[in-house]
Amino acid sequence: MNTRSFITAASLAGQVLLQAGGPANAQTAPSAQTSIRETLWDDLVPPGWDPMKRFRDARLNALPDSDPRVQEMMLELREVWDKAPVNPRMDGATVRLPGYVVPLEEVKGELQEFLVVPYFGACIHSPPPPANQIVHVSGARAPKGLRAMDAVWVTGVLKAQRLDSAMGVSGYQIQGAQVERYVAPKRP
Repeated sequence: MNTRSFITAASLAGQVLLQAGGPANAQTAPSAQTSIRETLWDDLVPPGWDPMKRFRDARLNALPDSDPRVQEMMLELREVWDKAPVNPRMDGATVRLPGYVVPLEEVKGELQEFLVVPYFGACIHSPPPPANQIVHVSGARAPKGLRAMDAVWVTGVLKAQRLDSAMGVSGYQIQGAQVERYVAPKRP
């Protein structure tokens, strides 16, 4: 991916970090169990955090990808995203979160460890989202046959804990999660 594509992807993801029509836009609704909160990806971002603030006046359209200033901004943006703050109100919350699977560890055809991301292609076909938009899942009870970019619901206790993996830096973790294939909620 070239620099301009990275910055463009970063800008789009930094604005909302959601894609229309996918699991990231699932509506927050009361759960059958009141202690489980159906959660949107926006809930994981602390109020007021703006990763693109520094880059708003950069005039990227006027610079070629090979310009050292663009390269410097790309590295700076990646650092900002990798250090993205988590929302302290979400630490310890029992959540049900929709997202896409990014495999990390597989044993005998079953996923043991993976990341959940808010939009299709994140970490695989595009740069990883900010750390506060990546959840590391381990020890999951997952359906057999899950593959990269399958849409899922992940339920468990969300912990604010960073993990640096080959696919990206996650700001949250859920251990022992229940994982189900994604089915869109019925709309009234």
